[in-house]
Amino acid sequence: MTTSTTPTIVLVHGAFADASGFAGVIRELQTAGHTVIAAPNPLRSLALDAAALSAVVSAIDASVVLVGHSYGGAVITQAAAGLDNVTALVYLAAFGLEEGESCASVQQPFPPSLLASTSYPTGYDAPDAPHGPDLYVTKERFRETFCADVPVDVAEVMCATQRPLSLAALTENATAAAWKSKPSWYLVSEHDNAIAPSAERFMAERMGATTKSIAGSHTAFIAQPVAAAGFIADALGAST
Repeated sequence: MTTSTTPTIVLVHGAFADASGFAGVIRELQTAGHTVIAAPNPLRSLALDAAALSAVVSAIDASVVLVGHSYGGAVITQAAAGLDNVTALVYLAAFGLEEGESCASVQQPFPPSLLASTSYPTGYDAPDAPHGPDLYVTKERFRETFCADVPVDVAEVMCATQRPLSLAALTENATAAAWKSKPSWYLVSEHDNAIAPSAERFMAERMGATTKSIAGSHTAFIAQPVAAAGFIADALGAST
């Protein structure tokens, strides 16, 4: 895909979104001279999604810093275990799973997030997923749940264009945990209504991540792209 002597930053979006949410972060990183790719995330199953990411990263002839948001964190955690060119993992309010753990199970010891009551299943099976329905966030509470710190008109577009996560992806257990062998950074969103901040801090501490908090929603990187890009750049600098 690309040949470079400088590291490449690969951004991986999570559920209910696509890579366009990284627009502000990409602009900041590119302006600073960094090479950035926003990889597609199928959101169909953890194994399938990790394999899709692995194919992208394997084609990059350079060292890579993987950045995952939300469910994207689970994907980078599994995919990076088999990728020698990945030098660091960055989690933005994301799932850093242990082997045998799912995005659903890791949250169980913590207070339920608002997302637990504002998401709903489709009445049909998720296309191309192993089993079960797709999940969406209700229109009425999308902004409060997902992106409370962006303008209302922006949230409305994000809601209308949301990409569903299959229930299979939410409940599938991880088979690898790359943070055990690769340095990790974690940006905790203190006003997150999709993943409990206490769960985020637990995952960050467990992986021994360099951790920072941001006063923002689940998608704080959209409202505060300068801060998020700076955090990613710090991880890039420390890993090279």
